[in-house]
Order: sequence, then C-alpha cells, then structure tokens
Amino acid sequence: MNISEWNRVADSQGFIVVYPSGLEGAGPRVWRVGPDFAKDVRFISEMIDKLEAAYNIDPARIYANGFSNGGGMAFVLSCTMSDRIAAVGMVGAAQTLPWSWCTEHRAVPMIAFHGTADRFAFYNGGQSWVAPNPFPAVPLWTANWARRNRCAPKPVESVVAPDVMRREYTHCTDDAAVVLYTIQGGGHTWPGGGPLPEWFVGSDSRSIDATSMMWAFFRAHRLSGK
Repeated sequence: MNISEWNRVADSQGFIVVYPSGLEGAGPRVWRVGPDFAKDVRFISEMIDKLEAAYNIDPARIYANGFSNGGGMAFVLSCTMSDRIAAVGMVGAAQTLPWSWCTEHRAVPMIAFHGTADRFAFYNGGQSWVAPNPFPAVPLWTANWARRNRCAPKPVESVVAPDVMRREYTHCTDDAAVVLYTIQGGGHTWPGGGPLPEWFVGSDSRSIDATSMMWAFFRAHRLSGK
C-alpha cells in the first residue's frame, strides 16, 4: 500500500483498491508462487466473492497487480483465475514458474515495469539469492506472454523518458496487449511510488508514475461477456 500508493489513484478515479496480505514468515509476507499456490489462489477467489457481495463491483473490471513476489502472484492468478481477472500488472516481478505450467489459454492483458539494475529479480535473468530457482530474462518473459496472447511478433518500441523505454506487443487476441516499461539503471523499486532504502534496493526512477500508468492500462481492458 505504501509503496504503490494506489490509494491516491483510487481516491481520484473512484474505484475500490484492496491489499490482500500474503503468508507471514521469518521475513516479509510472501505469496506461494510455486507448486503450492492453490491455497493462496483460493483465498483471493473467496476474497473477491466477499467483496462482490458487500460492494457495487463491476465483475468485468477486476484487476490484479503486485510488486516483486506479488507480481509473481499476479502471474499465477492470470493462469488460474483468468475468468475473473481482466488484466494484470507487475513491478519488479519475481516469477520462476515455467510457462509450460500455465495451461490457461485466455489472452490476459499484462503491463510490467522492471529496472535493468534490479538486485533481486535480475532483468537479464539468472540465479538470485531471493529464490531457489533462477529468474527468466524479463524481455524473453514478456515475449513469451505476448506469444501466449497471440500478438504480432515484433513489438513497438518508444522512448518515454531519458531512462525509460516502452515496448508494446500489439494486434493480440481480444486486444490483450502486452507492455513492458524498462527503467535503465532502475533498481528493485516501484517507479514514482513510495521510496525504499536506496542502499538496499538500488536507484528509484521518478521519471514515470507506474501506478497511474497501470490504471490507464487497466481501464482499457475489461472481461468480455460480463
């Protein structure tokens, strides 16, 4: 909540934002993004049921996003609850599950932000101290998501800021676009969000506001048939 500052955008745009809490352990709370993810998926599904019963929610506009391990959980939800989650967002996402695991074939729109100097989930992939399995390279991971959404193979690239490059895969099934913002020299941070200790996570770009940009992306995508 403090890092993403979703409350600020929710208050100005008039939508409900919810912060489910992961599993408590020796360190920060985390989500099960490995083979034992089923309990967490069930928890989030039941949480959505309760929210739909208590509030005036548009079932075609339910979105999931997360930072680091939370971004990995957003990927899990895109593969297990694509009938309820309209689109997902990831920042500094840590995903180690292989694509072959994801058998859900609906094209799920995805927007991601990742720093090239991320010290936890390496931009170019590799073994990190934060996870038992190596991370995939972020550009390759994004291209695989675009393949999942049956997008045109060649992405459209543009410069957003001196330190930010935008890569978008277009002409996807059901207009389920795939977008990656690469922050040159960016660390394991949420661009434009609440600050984290730079000595630990690296450089924090203020060139863009990931939360506002993510909301604009979400607004453009809704579940069809609901």
